[in-house]
Amino acid sequence: MKRFMIGQYGAFDEVKYARDFRSGFYGIEACLFQDEADTRRLIEASNDHGFRIGIHFPLYADRSRQRDALFLAQDETVRSDAIDWIRRELEALVPVSPDYVLFHYPKPVILDDRAGWSLWRFGDPSEYVYESDYSCDEFQRRSEALFEWLSDKSEEYRFTPVLEFDALNRYVYDGDFLTRLLDRHPRIRLCLDTGRLHLQDRIDPSFDAKQVIRKFARYADLIHLKNVKVTDKAEHNNHPVLPRLRPEEGWAPIEDYLALVKEGNPDVRIMFEHRSGLVSDDELEACYDWVERLMRKC
Repeated sequence: MKRFMIGQYGAFDEVKYARDFRSGFYGIEACLFQDEADTRRLIEASNDHGFRIGIHFPLYADRSRQRDALFLAQDETVRSDAIDWIRRELEALVPVSPDYVLFHYPKPVILDDRAGWSLWRFGDPSEYVYESDYSCDEFQRRSEALFEWLSDKSEEYRFTPVLEFDALNRYVYDGDFLTRLLDRHPRIRLCLDTGRLHLQDRIDPSFDAKQVIRKFARYADLIHLKNVKVTDKAEHNNHPVLPRLRPEEGWAPIEDYLALVKEGNPDVRIMFEHRSGLVSDDELEACYDWVERLMRKC
């Protein structure tokens, strides 16, 4: 279980820490803390117990009206503001010394016009744009500039930039543009989110989650592991993964996903981005045990 991580979102929750964390876990991913007192407690716990800290951008809530940095925005002012926000956050993170800082990518999300997106949750209309209004050439130019900037900042601040796939369109999963870009910038890594992958697989007829995992697993440092049930609606978001949750009932095929991940990168870290309060203590332990067995090296 040395590859496992838990999340702490909104605050450093002592009760969740005591219940969810296990000796030997790799670390904790923190996001949207309300004040610096929680950050100090996180650093103290890290020093006391020897785990690493990852940051799901942003660490602090209410320092921007946006939930995500819109670094691929078509508007130059919005794009510049996003970069300035990240720069300020990286400076504030110096005392934390994070292992990685994770950003949603692409942002804004570029939506395939052919799919229906009513089940996808967006906090604000600025978070997405349709493919018909955003060219592939512009996406590539903006991405190349972003990767150059993040690579430079990763050296300056000594962290690994991790890009978590949000909703994807053909600019990402077709062709080899992104794999070539990742090869040119090896400091930048990916995060694959099993809930997002499953949801898009069910609502977008042009998207194949398993093929995306096959293609990008070798670039992934992190898996955000959780389940969601998708039928004519999406429900039980961020549910812990358990073997009793059957794909034929609308749940994600977690065992298949993790087999593909292990094939591409057997050393990937697993961050349990779930609501552990949805299950009992015994079920939480069963979740950890099942994933450990699935990811165990032969």
